[in-house]
Amino acid sequence: MTRKIFLHEKDIPKKWYNIAADLPTSLLPPLTPDGKPIGPEMLAPVFPMNLIEQEVSTERWIDIPEEILDILYQWRPAPLRRAERLERHLGTPAKIYYKDESTSPPGSHKPNTAIAQAWYNKQFGIERLTTETGAGQWGSALAFACKLVGLECKVFMVRISFDQKPFRKLMMQVWGANCVASPSPETNAGRAILEKMPDTPGSLGIAISEAIEQAVTDSSGKTRYSLGSVLNHVLLHQSIIGLEAKAQLKSVGEKLPDVVIGCAGGGSNFAGLAFPFTADKINGADMEIIPVEPTACPTLTRGPFAYDFGDTACTTPLLAMYTLGHAFVPPPIHAGGLRYHGMAPLVCQCVVEGLHTPRAIDQVECYEAALTWAKTEGFICAPETSHAIACAIQEANKAKEEGKEKVILFNYSGHGLMDLTGYDNFISGKLVPYALPDEELQKTEECLKDYPRAEKRKTGKW
Repeated sequence: MTRKIFLHEKDIPKKWYNIAADLPTSLLPPLTPDGKPIGPEMLAPVFPMNLIEQEVSTERWIDIPEEILDILYQWRPAPLRRAERLERHLGTPAKIYYKDESTSPPGSHKPNTAIAQAWYNKQFGIERLTTETGAGQWGSALAFACKLVGLECKVFMVRISFDQKPFRKLMMQVWGANCVASPSPETNAGRAILEKMPDTPGSLGIAISEAIEQAVTDSSGKTRYSLGSVLNHVLLHQSIIGLEAKAQLKSVGEKLPDVVIGCAGGGSNFAGLAFPFTADKINGADMEIIPVEPTACPTLTRGPFAYDFGDTACTTPLLAMYTLGHAFVPPPIHAGGLRYHGMAPLVCQCVVEGLHTPRAIDQVECYEAALTWAKTEGFICAPETSHAIACAIQEANKAKEEGKEKVILFNYSGHGLMDLTGYDNFISGKLVPYALPDEELQKTEECLKDYPRAEKRKTGKW
């Protein structure tokens, strides 16, 4: 049995895969608040034009510049591993593979796009990047990328994570970034929120508002905003995960997976693994592709498909996506990276089409899965990653009940060595099952009532 599957550096993917070229039904366009389509030029104060071109591209393959590859070679190609000890523990006939994205210097999948975004901004003449971060993985990754590429970095970190995860803040500081708790008194958006809710735990939507505000109000024009998930170009850069995994499975004579799994907050690590396999499903392959989210923040499983803003202050375009409403402030669950109110439009369209089947799992079951993982495979996973592991365990047990030899593939999106406070709270009994109450969803409908309607367009093939 091969437990670690490696690719030679010469076999690293040289192109990113863009699923927009193969979607059976195209995305609904981004809109202004009055319902008019957004043009690329309207995004120019926020993003450099070279990334805007990727955002709107429908080309299937986009070349990865050599300068970006030279940095990615530090940890890529990332290993594909087989969770053989977990298989034995479960007594399942399924084979469980996972793509190990914890091997990057910041310890997660996030640098795959952080390096690319920093490099493209540098090429465009930008000197500073602002961003938000939930659990801290994205902020750490962008701080790392900016240091290597040569940019200044400012990170607004959701307050609950800022307080719970001080070592993530220290990681950012080691790489030279300025990290502040959000909401902060440094922006109009932050001050307005603090005036209304001085004790708020914060949210990704609030932190996004602050980061965008600081970028667009820089009179020098040398600052841009960088987003770690949701947008098309971010998911494009992450496709290197799934492309490597396909090559690795093929190298050991393995068939296409029966089940592909990733945790989903904004959608980037899930899509990075899933989209290259989604192309196979579009072309007739039989597989189930599952984005997994918390029951505390059930965007895909309980939220409406609607036009909504990506941030709390309503500074982004309106995007057609599954959403809990831009005013939603999620409970302070420990999977901070999965607390976003919306979801990547490309992932949402795949759900609408029936290509992806989302699932929500409670945080207690996820931590139980994380401990099972640590006791079998030995690694301590991020709280976000535990959702993918919990789903993989569900699917492995299902294969056992059915007596089927399935191939299960999931994305191990990051390690949990900076997230041990969550483990402490779980082990000491402080975490309890939590599902979002129905009354919160009623607030969602109220939040979205005045925006254009988003039609669910699909072919009906899946």
